[in-house]
Amino acid sequence: MRKFLPWIILGVVVLFGYFYFKGINNTAVTLDQDVKESWGNVQTAYQRRNDLIGNLVKTVQGAAEYEKGTLTAVIEARAKATSVTIDPTNITPEQLAQFNQAQSGLSSSLSRLLVTVEQYPSLKANENFLKLQDELASTENQILTARTRYNEAIKPYNNHVSVFPNSLFAGWFGFKAKPYFEAVTGADKAPDVEFNFDKKETK
Repeated sequence: MRKFLPWIILGVVVLFGYFYFKGINNTAVTLDQDVKESWGNVQTAYQRRNDLIGNLVKTVQGAAEYEKGTLTAVIEARAKATSVTIDPTNITPEQLAQFNQAQSGLSSSLSRLLVTVEQYPSLKANENFLKLQDELASTENQILTARTRYNEAIKPYNNHVSVFPNSLFAGWFGFKAKPYFEAVTGADKAPDVEFNFDKKETK
């Protein structure tokens, strides 16, 4: 029996190592899937805003014929924002910053457009425009929620792959810490989509 003891010990060590590394990998996979799902929700929220902006621009074009420059700025910012794509499997701080900057640029252009269209009485009675206004405000809140939940999903994942001794082995399985979604200056505020329709119009 004693001659088999080293082999038994070796077998126990190998079995323990197998389950230990399996636990690190499987937990990382599960948490990574949560991150991917959360990022998908972020993209869905932004895509909904992009679709609404496209409809908003078409509506404004028919009533605010003198705002071509502002409309062009929104269209260009929207195109830039939709061109920035990120693979959630390999998100880098630089990619996330670029994505965030593009979306912030679109928010700024949209805010300027929403301020200028207040000068057009025909839009105040346009049911389609009013509906888009409400949906846009709702979508901005959805974006804020989706970004928050993405960061919440990132935290347990980063903790798992960064703590010792997991950090020594996570890289072997292709897992590394992911960046948090950090809003650029002013991006934490949704564009102002409220209009003072009751004020006296200038003639």
